[in-house]
Amino acid sequence: MIISQIERFAPGFRERIVGQIVRTTTQMASYHANYVGGDIMTGSKDICQLTFWPRITLSPYRVGIPGMYICSAATPPGPGAHGMCGANAAESALRDLGQI
Repeated sequence: MIISQIERFAPGFRERIVGQIVRTTTQMASYHANYVGGDIMTGSKDICQLTFWPRITLSPYRVGIPGMYICSAATPPGPGAHGMCGANAAESALRDLGQI
């Protein structure tokens, strides 16, 4: 279904696919222990998790080791196909380096 939709706007897309894996939600949970119930987006995102996840800190991108940062979907603004977790982590790193 998704491939057919992409194919509508990008003819030839289907022929460029060299492999594909399909898993059910149960299979996803077996594949990776953090994917409980097939959830690949770090669990629920209620207000408490959005505010205090991955840990309670003013800088959720720093991991406590100089020069190391986290930019996963667990950091603000949370999961999605937007890249803001990485952009915010990079900004934090640049700020620490005195570049901003």
